[in-house]
Amino acid sequence: MARPIKETPTLYGEDARRFAYAVEHPRKVTAAEMQRMEESYKMVKSIANFAF
Repeated sequence: MARPIKETPTLYGEDARRFAYAVEHPRKVTAAEMQRMEESYKMVKSIANFAF
């Protein structure tokens, strides 16, 4: 039987400020990182076999 999901904790102080800044200013992804992610996605897609 599944366990109940706990409530998400609320952030306060410096943790809250860092989180808000990270949401408002996302990190830029380089072309090399994007290419690596595309290759990884294609590899996983090629081996995935979902039978419904």
